[in-house]
Amino acid sequence: MLKRITTYCLLFFAITLCTSCFEILEEINLKTDGSGTMLVTFNLSKSKTKLASIMLLDSVNGHKVPSKDDISIALKDAEDHLKKIPGISNIKKTIDYENYIFTIACDFDKVSNLDAVFKDLIQRHNKREKTNFNSTNFSFNQSTNTFARKFSYDDAIKKSFYRLKGDDRKVFEDASYTSIYRFDNLVESATNLNAKIAPNKKAVFLKIDAMSLILGEKSVANTVQLTK
Repeated sequence: MLKRITTYCLLFFAITLCTSCFEILEEINLKTDGSGTMLVTFNLSKSKTKLASIMLLDSVNGHKVPSKDDISIALKDAEDHLKKIPGISNIKKTIDYENYIFTIACDFDKVSNLDAVFKDLIQRHNKREKTNFNSTNFSFNQSTNTFARKFSYDDAIKKSFYRLKGDDRKVFEDASYTSIYRFDNLVESATNLNAKIAPNKKAVFLKIDAMSLILGEKSVANTVQLTK
């Protein structure tokens, strides 16, 4: 199971190394009882013309180019893994090779269910590589109505980045991570200085360029205080 998740991550890494413009979008809709939905989108549409040509090749810059079958199988394995996690249901995925947009979505009974998706993989990576990545990434305290996206930066991110070849590092110059968290209750505050609260006070938006995240200049960590 962990091997399949690793393969999925490596395949996504391989196709991002084929283009210099991609976005990872993380969306969570949280209900007052702590349940909700999550949607993760890998958007490479701005480079779709280039990717269409690259997908015809065997390799680029020494990296094997995954076939459509490789990507489809990896997404199916990720979907099957989610089905085995308690509290996770209604798993759906979409594959759009015309625009190169891939999504996977699910419902969760409580926020802590989301941590189980990659918890074992992160813990094994930390033990093997002596890193300190969070294995608990989300939390929701119903008594205080506080939602948190946790993230602890580790210098291993920067070290891994600089081990890449120069051409591979350039790939991340135009990449970005975006999170959108929507709530039933009104948002009182968000701790991340780069986050923006929607005009209707029911959503928090955060967009960070990949280089700032890799170099530790910015963080995805955010604590959102909701009205009671």
